Parts: sequence; structure tokens; C-alpha cells
Amino acid sequence: METKNLTAVEIAEKITGGENLQPADDLKFLLESSLEDLQRGAGLIQKKFCGNHIDLCTIINGKSGRCGENCKYCAQSAKHHTGIDEYNFLSTQEILTVAKMNEKAGVNRFSIVTSGRALTGADFEKALEAYKILRENLKIDLCASHGILTAEQFKKLRATGVTSYHHNIETSRRFFPEICTSHTFDDRINTIKLAQAAGFNVCSGGIIGMGETWQDRIDMAFELFNLGIKSIPINALMAVKGTPLENRPPLSAEEILRTVAIFRFINPAANIRLAAGRKLLPDFGASALLHGASASITGNMLTTSGTTIKSDIELLKKLGLENN
Repeated sequence: METKNLTAVEIAEKITGGENLQPADDLKFLLESSLEDLQRGAGLIQKKFCGNHIDLCTIINGKSGRCGENCKYCAQSAKHHTGIDEYNFLSTQEILTVAKMNEKAGVNRFSIVTSGRALTGADFEKALEAYKILRENLKIDLCASHGILTAEQFKKLRATGVTSYHHNIETSRRFFPEICTSHTFDDRINTIKLAQAAGFNVCSGGIIGMGETWQDRIDMAFELFNLGIKSIPINALMAVKGTPLENRPPLSAEEILRTVAIFRFINPAANIRLAAGRKLLPDFGASALLHGASASITGNMLTTSGTTIKSDIELLKKLGLENN
């Protein structure tokens, strides 16, 4: 796409007309435009492809701690000493009770997430049983996040009625080895492709604020576009004491908002989903929800909180947005 000497809004208009940015394009406008102009363009793209709808999802931590991987940001890793609660896979009744409350509160989808490289053995069987019960009792969409699964596991999971699978790439290919060495970037990419082959809509994004460059963020956005990802969670690092990143300073609101807008320009039709770090934004992300973000995790999150389903739905109404 020709972008030279065009404003962010003019480029946004080309995107709404069907063009897409490419890595070889002149992308200086993403960093050199004023935040106001970049957000205005992102808002136009969001309006075109997502309308006024904001997708709200909730998660439950179905199995906590004792993960053998060494991801530097993660409170769940057994290699770090964070003092989190550790427990085995929750009972189906506990999960169903939370899921029903979330459905009643008005969310669009519900996910079970578990710690560990992969959910296997008896725990995987428990998850399958839980999803079957959830599907029988809920109308909302179901999502799963259980690490690096096999093609056969994905086939079984899909048969329970789960429609989405969450598996972040976390950052760019270049920066990934700085964050994790116990598995590779390609391990994550291959898992995403296996999930897609099994018929899942894949939710995949990453974390900003871990020491990556702006180019790493742009590269991550293009990687997700090339994978055809339709839901992209953006987490702003909330440094957890006891992890190697515990002393990383929090990102500014302006940096988070610019990142959200950049991801909208590169992934025009995807749901750009606010995740961890919303409390770093004014009014819990109101500006982002109008200028690039068309989705959000809500309720009680894994390691950070700050919003409730009720307060988020009230915020959407206030902004003239909806999640129905």
C-alpha cells in the first residue's frame, strides 16, 4: 500500500476500502503520527469492520501453578517464586457455577485456562468432561487455553463444543528467545495451526512492556495477520514480584493506546482485545474501546484485575457501544 506523505486518517480510509498494510510498506506513520490522529484512523477502521460491538469474555484459572516452562513474565512458572495459589484441576461443578454467573452477567464467551506446557492425562479428560457439561448448560461460546496440544487432543476438544482456542505468541519471533527458552516460537505457531486445522477460531496475541522494541510489536502484529487470527489480546505487562521481569516499569497509557491503534491498522477485521493492564488506562480503557479495541477480557483475570462484568457493560453503554 502506498502510504508515503499520507495522514493516518487517509491511510485508514484506504484500509476501509479493502487495502492492507504490508511489512515492506512505509510504516513510519504508525510511530510518527500524533496519538490523536492515529487513534482517529484506528476508530474509522474499527467502525467499518466491527461496528459498535464489543466482545466480552471471561476466564477461570482451572489449574494453577507448578508450570515447568520458564517464561519470564509468568507467575505460574515453578521456576519463579511468586507465592501464588497452586491447585489441581478444579471440579466441574466449581467451573459450571462460575460460568453460569458469568453468562447471567452478560458476557459473550467463557474460557478455562490451565497452567503448564500442555494439559495431559487425567487433567485433560477432566477438561473434556467439564466442557461437555458447560455446553449442555450454557448458551455462550466456549473457549479453551491448555498449552501445546496434539492434533488428536484438538480433535477431542472440538467435539465437546468448544469453538475457540487461546494460545498467545507473546511477542515477535526475534524477541521470543529473550522471554522463553523452554519452548520455541515455532512450537507456538505450530500449535495455532493445529488448532485452526481442527476447526477452532484461534485467539492469539501477546504482552507488551517486556523490553521489546516498537518494531517487535509491529512484527508481532503482522505475524498474527499472516496467521489469520481473528481475536488478538493485548496484555500490558503487570510485573509480578518473584519473576525475572519484576522490576520492569509499567507502560504509559499513551504507549498502550498507540499499540492498540497500531494493531488495528495491521489487523483491520480482527477483534483487538484489551487484557491485562487495563487499569493503566484512564477510565479502564474507554479511549481504546473507541479507537481500536473491539473486545476485552472482563471479570477476574489471572494475575491482574480492575474491572467487573457489570462495570464494563455500564462503560459500554456510556460510550454508545454494545456487546449483544
